[in-house]
Amino acid sequence: MRKKSRYSLQRTMLVYFLLIGVASLVVGVEFIADTNRPELRAELLNNFQEYTASQIPFAEVFRPIDKIRNKAILMISIIMFVIIIVLTMFTKNITEPLQHMIEVAKKLATGDLRQTVEINSGNELSELSNVINDLSSNLQETTMLARNVCMTGNASLEEAIEKLSKTKLDPEDLDRISTDLTQLRDELGSLEELVNCFHFYSSEE
Repeated sequence: MRKKSRYSLQRTMLVYFLLIGVASLVVGVEFIADTNRPELRAELLNNFQEYTASQIPFAEVFRPIDKIRNKAILMISIIMFVIIIVLTMFTKNITEPLQHMIEVAKKLATGDLRQTVEINSGNELSELSNVINDLSSNLQETTMLARNVCMTGNASLEEAIEKLSKTKLDPEDLDRISTDLTQLRDELGSLEELVNCFHFYSSEE
């Protein structure tokens, strides 16, 4: 299986900007080349001479420049078309996935741990979506463990309190209480180990 590059998103961004840059460069070079052609100067000079001799109307004098202007308009239109394509690709491949991850992250922050991110772009955004999904999964496991510990602990404590309220405890009741409290201690220990895996903000930094 081929390993995907960790910098494919960076290359994608470079390609987008290079497309715009190359299109702009081509238009600029073409315009400079057209305006510096010796043929253009010779044609304009010839038109002025013919206009002076009343051989052509005034509108025909600047026809070569009009051709360059029309060509420049066409090339600018091509640049705008390229920009629209690049912006569309940017929105589809980068902006929309980011917006999707932001919406999922907001729902996770409100406590809805059922949310998952589904991005298969094969770049850094896909890697980030996997990290968010892993985070959601870890939070679900932590929450489920805490819930189970709370349920088991409450049941064990209620039973222990009920048995301790008796005036005389049977050896079986004492063993039962000891077993329940030992189980609760083990579950609390497991929860503590899991919580210790997280790093919290500290005001002592």
